Amino acid sequence: PDLTRDLIQAIHGTGHPPGLIAMEPPERQQADSVTVVDWHDILNEGMGLETDLAEPGPDTTACLIYTSGTSGAPKGVMLSHGAILHNCRAAYRLLADTGLKDETFLSFLPLSHAYEHTVGQFFPIYVGAQIYFCSGPDSLRHDMAMVEPTIMTAVPRLYEIMRDRMQRRVARQSRLRRFLFHAALALGRRRYEGRITWPERLADRFLERLVRDVVRTRFGGRLKALVSGGAPLNPEVGLFFHALGVPILQGYGQTESGPVVSCNPPAAPRLHTVGPPLSGVEVRTAEDGEILVRGPNVMQGYWNKPEATAETLVNGWLYTGDVGHVDDQGYLNITDRKKDIIVLSGGENVAPQHIEGRLTLEPQIGQAMVVGDHRPHLTALIVPDSDWLAARTGGPVPDRPSADPGLVDAIEGVVRGINAGLPAPERVRRFVVVDDPFSVENGLLTPTMKIRRHRIAQAYDAVIRGLYGEGRHADDPTARTVGSTGQANPS
Repeated sequence: PDLTRDLIQAIHGTGHPPGLIAMEPPERQQADSVTVVDWHDILNEGMGLETDLAEPGPDTTACLIYTSGTSGAPKGVMLSHGAILHNCRAAYRLLADTGLKDETFLSFLPLSHAYEHTVGQFFPIYVGAQIYFCSGPDSLRHDMAMVEPTIMTAVPRLYEIMRDRMQRRVARQSRLRRFLFHAALALGRRRYEGRITWPERLADRFLERLVRDVVRTRFGGRLKALVSGGAPLNPEVGLFFHALGVPILQGYGQTESGPVVSCNPPAAPRLHTVGPPLSGVEVRTAEDGEILVRGPNVMQGYWNKPEATAETLVNGWLYTGDVGHVDDQGYLNITDRKKDIIVLSGGENVAPQHIEGRLTLEPQIGQAMVVGDHRPHLTALIVPDSDWLAARTGGPVPDRPSADPGLVDAIEGVVRGINAGLPAPERVRRFVVVDDPFSVENGLLTPTMKIRRHRIAQAYDAVIRGLYGEGRHADDPTARTVGSTGQANPS
């Protein structure tokens, strides 16, 4: 009812109230000037309306989709009908070997995001598939069992959560089941890496029935592929699912490119890459490593922002702001966001995303943001994982996890362990535990669960300065210093 009221108010605000097509008659307290037409009447009788609108062509603007605003104010991207259709045709060619027929998609992300808008909406329509809309993260397992999807698109964070929950569930099972699960993981990894022996192949086939078929059943039993996009997928997460017989196809793109630029093919995925460019898409790198894209999928420009358009589109090439390279197999490798690269005061360039990826793969850590631009070393804001917190306390998640010294000790041990495998400039020297998770609701996460760095930096400016011994948070008792030699001391 509230949504109906808001919609009718918005219609009145246009000054030219059009008709409202309703699948279910809206509840209205009194008559108004908005004509409500029943959906079933339209199907049976037609609208009975005439229009003199010109039929759209491939160069006609189809929609405006706003960027997620990870590094600045959102901008309205103008995408043409041709750009969206090119993505659909290229995706069809990519997945044709899976036998695209009678597909069922489970849609998880908001349709206002370019990724779901094209890959989760128009592509299923293009191939004549059914689309089911997930009720929410908490009901995902139930929805997959009910819908039995053949293709599902989601963001890396969701796959990370699914992996963590699977590992926790396995840890509670019998010793035999744990052994079989980890054996399936190990042999699946060796098969992907091409190092499996003939005796191991026989054991692997045995585990296909005992373990992988059970895992696939939890995803509905008909899954051909999980598609990952919207943010970088940690190769360890991709390999985990691949080894268990649930292939993840990592792709790459952005709102400005329709949105898909590249994707791993089902027959030959390379999990540390985002796959080769789609057919008809050109990719090259600038002298500083920035990825440039050209093709019919590229946007027409930013709505009412000619200067921003001129900076991003140069001679038909889209300057993506991402850094990477195309390897000798023709697969695109993304190393980081150009704007996200941290330059330490000593001149070292550090890519924060892979450090954050290592941190959030640990069961104790749900979210992390690494900072340090123009500073002598890296520090981090760390949000504990909610499932780990609940298991640790055996009850509800505490309001202030940072007040628990034992919890901070546990996080400290994780950071120290990760530091041991990193070169000196990439080690997190200090961190603070953040009590409130970054979320879409508080504006610190995008709809695809990417952190909004500039907003988090603004929200926690005093805390970040305190990590460097500045301001009123300089003596924060919850902050910890992690020594470079593996020794850690509370500040």
